[in-house]
Amino acid sequence: MEAASVMPDLAPALPEIILAVGAMALLMFGVFRKDDDAGPVAMGAIALFIITGAAIVMAPSETATTFGFSFIADPFARFVKILILVGAGATLLMGISSMRADNLNRFEYPVLLVLATLGMFMMVSANGLIALYIGIELQSLALYVVAAFKRDSLRSSEAGLKYFVLGALSSGMLLYGASLIYGFAGTVSYVGLGTALSDGASMGVVVGLVFFMAGMAFKISAVPFHMWTPDVYEGAPTPATAFLAAAPKVAAVAMLVRALMEAFPGLMAEWQQIIFFMAVASTLLGAFAAIGQNNIKRLMAYSSIGHVGFILIGLSAGTQEGVTGVLVYLAAYVAMTIGTFACILTMRRPEGAVESIDDLAGLSRHQPILAAVLAILMFSLAGIPPFIGFFAKYFVFLAAIEAGLYVLAIIGVLASVVGAYYYLRVIKVMYFDEPAVAFEKPIPGDIRFVLTIAAAFVTLFFVYPSPLLDSAAAAAGSLF
Repeated sequence: MEAASVMPDLAPALPEIILAVGAMALLMFGVFRKDDDAGPVAMGAIALFIITGAAIVMAPSETATTFGFSFIADPFARFVKILILVGAGATLLMGISSMRADNLNRFEYPVLLVLATLGMFMMVSANGLIALYIGIELQSLALYVVAAFKRDSLRSSEAGLKYFVLGALSSGMLLYGASLIYGFAGTVSYVGLGTALSDGASMGVVVGLVFFMAGMAFKISAVPFHMWTPDVYEGAPTPATAFLAAAPKVAAVAMLVRALMEAFPGLMAEWQQIIFFMAVASTLLGAFAAIGQNNIKRLMAYSSIGHVGFILIGLSAGTQEGVTGVLVYLAAYVAMTIGTFACILTMRRPEGAVESIDDLAGLSRHQPILAAVLAILMFSLAGIPPFIGFFAKYFVFLAAIEAGLYVLAIIGVLASVVGAYYYLRVIKVMYFDEPAVAFEKPIPGDIRFVLTIAAAFVTLFFVYPSPLLDSAAAAAGSLF
């Protein structure tokens, strides 16, 4: 009876429990099967994501906490978890045929993606510094292996090693900052920190916050802790790169938003300066550094750095409208990134996959529908109306202007103009350059399905935007 009284309420953590039990079951299934084919395990992982999504949608809408208030389930967490599941499920589905073609069709890959997704869920629902760190490490340890999954490739091994070394460094910085915050504030819970720091903080807490933000900047690949991103994106297998670009970025941004809004609202003047600098530096570096890139995966790496900068513009406002803009931008980013990497996965010739932008030359003549879809995605990434990328930027810029951050909004707009160059260059290569050797046809069904859904969402969002906007507003409102 006494043991039952201290048993935590497991209902708020039901999605995480489903993922944890499912990952163990898939691991055992893969180990005891004679065939090493990852297909059945991948299908099982996708089914697991669907079941988890259903559990999130059917959960009560009110906020609930468990495990001593260190875990929270609220509308914000539910919104972000659905985005993570969409990103993880889509990248896993569209990578099946590509992993098989590259002889990487091993059952450990889907299991690692499920475990990484579990870590992301923990990051999003963390209501204290210790729970946050547990989620980060669970996600990171799985992603280190995924990045180096192509063991016979020097580039993939290098990518995994760089990611591991720099990830360990950033985790140490984040943990050191968290320990300083705990030492000077006397608590690790977000609610306790919000109360203790409501009237300002000592210099020790501010120093701890700086280290904490540095560790966070690595996880979202914001300048000046972006240096791992291009090498890891280029070196990792393309399906793994698609996963790295979509789901973990969403989880890390959501984790940062919750930490700042719930634990450090009293230190907004301090962390707003850090976010302001990272937003300016990330948008500018993402705009200018990508201009000279010829590898499309490195181009997407610098593009992701730039998009993180735009997301931070919304966060820097520190308002409910800013967080709503961030959530809308994350949804747009997931759709655009998944669609673009689905196109990249189609860049195959008989000798194998190719990654150069020049290889896209003449694609409009060989595969006009694929060229049109990729052009739509490039227009959206550039922020050109009526595609979803335009509305995503509009909401974060509007939040910055309403908060009086006019300089930040102006810099963001100018960076968008510069960044449009390298997106439009891809379109120019496809439609106006002399044709290169055609890619393999037909496009695998898994890639075609994901590409169709992503392109439709990106193109038709403006027709009926209210479901996403209302959900994002409700999710953001739960933090204030």
